[in-house]
Amino acid sequence: MSQLILPHRGELSPLLVDGKELKEKKERSRSLIQVRMSSRETSDLIMMAIGAFTPLKGFMVRQDYTEVVDNMHLSDGTLWPIPITLSVSKQEADNINLGQEIGLTDDDSGDLMGIMKVQDKYNYDKEYEAKQVFRTSDIAHPGVNKVYQQNEVLLGGEVTALSEGPYPELYGSYYARPSETRDIFQKKGWSTISAFQTRNPIHRSHEYCTKIALEVSDGILIHPLVGKLKADDIPAEVRMKCYEVLLEQYYPQERVVLKVYPMEMRYGGPREALLHAIFRQNYGCSHLIIGRDHAGVGNYYGPFDAQKIFTEIEPEELHIQPLNIDWTFWCHKCDGMASMKTCPHKKEHRVLISGTKVREMLSKGQMPPKEFSRPEVAEILIDHYKQTRHS
Repeated sequence: MSQLILPHRGELSPLLVDGKELKEKKERSRSLIQVRMSSRETSDLIMMAIGAFTPLKGFMVRQDYTEVVDNMHLSDGTLWPIPITLSVSKQEADNINLGQEIGLTDDDSGDLMGIMKVQDKYNYDKEYEAKQVFRTSDIAHPGVNKVYQQNEVLLGGEVTALSEGPYPELYGSYYARPSETRDIFQKKGWSTISAFQTRNPIHRSHEYCTKIALEVSDGILIHPLVGKLKADDIPAEVRMKCYEVLLEQYYPQERVVLKVYPMEMRYGGPREALLHAIFRQNYGCSHLIIGRDHAGVGNYYGPFDAQKIFTEIEPEELHIQPLNIDWTFWCHKCDGMASMKTCPHKKEHRVLISGTKVREMLSKGQMPPKEFSRPEVAEILIDHYKQTRHS
């Protein structure tokens, strides 16, 4: 009997087909109208394909969309904080009938990703969605910008997924579906697993957070996002090298699992933190580490808004629990890692470096203090910036 936490709403619902059914669906798709999806829509489809977005069966119809934007729930009452939508132009929408099947292709690669039975098509208010979901309508916010770039009409309906894109091949054994991480945890005999969400290299403060989690869990899942990021974020292949060297030298191998997932970052702060929790529950994790400014960007959210939002939902709506950790840093007076909760010393004793300053140091080939970043990680990043400069 599994000791693992149940998936969101009870049972994994992957949408990916294979074998004979995959061949038949691909054959049938040739005669269908093709809708090209943005990179974010493609990554959302892949998350549904592998069961990470359980219990979603496809892109949201109007009733679900409205309830999610307004109340963070699907129309059946299931907690879901961010709309998962497919947009098309008015002209495209006019050529598609309700009940009709359409092919879904990735706009970048042109690859066929799925088939959708269109159950709804509807207009929506982009600015209203932005204000509700991201708490701002500022186009400088990368998540808001993506919403504004969408087409005018949304299509809703159930999806059959035909591909996971390039991720299985690109990441090999580091790529894992929820059913696979659950198998890993079960074989290890774990029941409490803390997930660590990351889109950056792991610096000392992140390392400290994960080691706090290791103290109170059977194991941890280091779970970096490898979908599309902002232009100034560190590329996934560079981050993977950083994770590998860090785990090899500073973590107990048998208590850490490193796997990637194919979602695109929305930088949605509190609501995205809830989404991160939902799909980590699907991956089999009992806890999600929530630190300072989780899933944030700029100054759009308070530093601990992502922790507060978990107090605004009903306790039974999520089985996974937040593992809230305060702002962490190296303190020279403490002579070690500490947090605002444990360190009594003044700011001048703490190693606090902004992301902008770190990037500036690395791009100049300067090594950040060892109290901020492990030298092995910093060396990989300096090399990356050097290559970027020369390319």
